[in-house]
Amino acid sequence: AEKAVHQKKEQSKSKCRKARRRHINLVAEFNRRQRKNIWLETHIWHAKRFHMVKKWGYCLGDSPTEKSYRACYRAMTKHCLLQDLSYYCCLELTGKENELLKQLARICSIDTGLTFEETCCLSGRYEGLVTLYQADRYPEDMLGPVTFIWKPRDGSENRQLWIWMHPALKQDILRELKAIFQCSEPEKISVPEPATTSIQEEKQLDVVLSLGKKRKKEDKEGEKAVPVKKIIGDGTRDPFQSYSWISQTTGIVISDRTMEILRYRLIGPLSHSVLAETLKAASLQTV
Repeated sequence: AEKAVHQKKEQSKSKCRKARRRHINLVAEFNRRQRKNIWLETHIWHAKRFHMVKKWGYCLGDSPTEKSYRACYRAMTKHCLLQDLSYYCCLELTGKENELLKQLARICSIDTGLTFEETCCLSGRYEGLVTLYQADRYPEDMLGPVTFIWKPRDGSENRQLWIWMHPALKQDILRELKAIFQCSEPEKISVPEPATTSIQEEKQLDVVLSLGKKRKKEDKEGEKAVPVKKIIGDGTRDPFQSYSWISQTTGIVISDRTMEILRYRLIGPLSHSVLAETLKAASLQTV
């Protein structure tokens, strides 16, 4: 009995709900749970309304729950339904327009439909859909369908092209693009901070919570110590690998913009109205 009195009560590892719902704890948990599967920015919203699955290195909403079936159908037929397609991979090509079109013509064919040289798509006003093949191998060795959009001309001979593809096709298409443009040397070697909080930060967080101290809003140092949401890399690339390659002969630069450019799809009769109310045209300023 004497030993039991002096024995210290073990501290419970599970925090109360109030402590778990603090902003600093939510962000730390957000970063910790992305060690294996990347979350989209709309993950929390989908996790409450959809059955989640783990595919292609991401955690995605697969099918809605019974309570949201009617709401999704109603929005699609009468209002506006938004889909998060940010898990699609984006590759950016930068270089001279003639050189880009010359090499891209080797991995597509006019027999399948539109190509990268289509006038309406080349101006940057419309998005195009094309089926890619291995270089000079059409109609054999198909890589898969992709969508693309050109950046409008700005008077320079250099152009920018964004190619969107399914994450299952990314590695094969990236390998083929690097081969035809001879992009072997990495332009940048990114070594970003890890997407999870460090051990020291977690220890400091546990100490603060155990003492029952609250972070003051006026404390600037305390604000700097608060972790932020970090989405580093994507499900198809190691965050410590290079994400940009350059060709010394053609000057073409291939950059991996996956998870850097968000992509949403609007479905429904009021989609255009929603965009018109959400997006405001910027005023042109001439120097």
